Amino acid sequence: MTTTTARATPISARGYSQTFPCVPESAGLARDLVTTALRAWHLETQLNEAALVATELVANAVQHGSGHYLVFSVERPAHSRVRIHVTDQSCIQPTLRSPDEEETKGRGLLLVSVLSVGWGTDVHTSGKTVWAELMDEAGT
Repeated sequence: MTTTTARATPISARGYSQTFPCVPESAGLARDLVTTALRAWHLETQLNEAALVATELVANAVQHGSGHYLVFSVERPAHSRVRIHVTDQSCIQPTLRSPDEEETKGRGLLLVSVLSVGWGTDVHTSGKTVWAELMDEAGT
């Protein structure tokens, strides 16, 4: 399958945004963008957590959102903080679940809540934005 996406657009010196098709493969594209941004900002210590958070947020938007595209952004609101957000065209808010051991799905937001210092949803007229913030362990 061939997909065409827009190039990553710097939204400032502190962030990047890119529109992706609403398909599972977009999680890998989001990981690539997060990796590029964190390396540019010299925040490599947050790479693993940020890549996992990006994957889960995009996967949720693909699985539960509506529309043909999503907007993925990664920003640096403070020196040691990274904010990842995904905007889709569904107004249905995500739900944090506590799945049983036997369940194979439903752990995405649980992982996001454990790996981030905060997460949430902003609903707007054309859909919603789900975001999570990570902070460098050293806080520097």
